[in-house]
Amino acid sequence: MRVAAIDCGTNSIRLLIADVSADISGGDLHDVVRRMEVVRLGQGVDRTGRLLPEAIERTRVALASYTEQIRDLGVQDVRMVATSATRDAANREDFRQMVLSTLGAEPEVISGDEEAVLSFSGALSGLPAVLSPVLVADIGGGSTEVVLGSAERSGAGARPGIVAALSADIGCVRLTERHLVEDPPTPDQVGAAEADIRAAIERIRQAVPVEQARTFVGLAGSVTTVAALALELPAYDALTIHGSRIPVGRVRSVTSGLLTMTREHRAALAVMHPGRVDVIGAGALILRVLMDALDLDEVTVSEHDILDGIALGLAEPS
Repeated sequence: MRVAAIDCGTNSIRLLIADVSADISGGDLHDVVRRMEVVRLGQGVDRTGRLLPEAIERTRVALASYTEQIRDLGVQDVRMVATSATRDAANREDFRQMVLSTLGAEPEVISGDEEAVLSFSGALSGLPAVLSPVLVADIGGGSTEVVLGSAERSGAGARPGIVAALSADIGCVRLTERHLVEDPPTPDQVGAAEADIRAAIERIRQAVPVEQARTFVGLAGSVTTVAALALELPAYDALTIHGSRIPVGRVRSVTSGLLTMTREHRAALAVMHPGRVDVIGAGALILRVLMDALDLDEVTVSEHDILDGIALGLAEPS
């Protein structure tokens, strides 16, 4: 079965076209196409509560290109989800109408809890064996999802068991727009962002028994970029990054470096995606504070995420 998964977040819109089967434990994905465009749909949402017309238009252009490829490659089923920025926007109906007219399918504005479950399921797909319980953190543009669950599956097509999850309103775009406005940010600005992160971690502790975790898995662009820098890769290499284990000391040093660099310096880094230059400092800070606050020694990095969870879900029996 050929499926298409689209994830429209605060910073980027991403596409996965995959051939998927559920005839083995947990399902099996074979990538056909993976694409990402940084459209910054959530630009200004934290401040105004609305999606900007120009941000919706940037998203439409990317989605139109995805739609053409979906049709050309004979996709049988498609699911598009929208996350933090769209959840928060008073004018999300404008976004919905754009998607309907472009893709011809309804976008699902999913809850933070559902986003967490899909991210957990996707993150563990294709990852080397890890010890359960697993704590997964998906650091996005507008929010961060933290999930505790089991990596073991009970049968064909089964999803991992979720113990607890929470979606917190801390993300790399949100914190950059709210606090990290200088180039580079001042110590006071970094301190204010860290205070927001620590307040969110207290909410996470109340909802998720994080102390039970035996493995910590991080995903999404902020985490994979930090990993690429920690590994000192000469160019971004997803195969090397996926499954890598980065000690907290390396996360601290990379984060410190990013927060003291100018934009020009960050843009010149060989592994840096142009769409992450402005927000990578905040994303790295979320990861570093999370690991320090929860006393986590290392992060296992996954290149798989909510897209994989969406695609696997499409193959599940209805």
